[in-house]
Amino acid sequence: MNPALKICQERFDAQLPPPVIESPREEARAEWIYNAVEQLVRFGSDVSFQRRMRKPQGVTVAQLALAVDEHVNGRLADCEVRSPALGNLLMSLAGRPDQNAVAELLGPSDHPFGKIGEIAQALLEPLADDALIAKAEDNEL
Repeated sequence: MNPALKICQERFDAQLPPPVIESPREEARAEWIYNAVEQLVRFGSDVSFQRRMRKPQGVTVAQLALAVDEHVNGRLADCEVRSPALGNLLMSLAGRPDQNAVAELLGPSDHPFGKIGEIAQALLEPLADDALIAKAEDNEL
């Protein structure tokens, strides 16, 4: 590597932020959220837990379905859907669901489980700390 290029590379490397080091608690929280989203979205089962001396908490598939419904209705009301995606989706139910219509209705997402995973994660994140405490309490028994 020539000296000028080396100097430029060193300057560029010096500008990068330090690597993010997550604490074990943050890693456990992220893992719980991922697993709970997967349970809701991929396996279609409710997520629930209970801390000692408290009421059960969680998110049901019905609650997720309502949140998805509200999300899609909001996109339709705000004219964010530019095609007859809802009609195409409903007409395709006799055969195979139209994935393009689903994508149009839900909107873009970078989440591993798509927009529904994003919605599920938003429902689950406020519960993650209590879920980890409940898990710790169960491990004490």
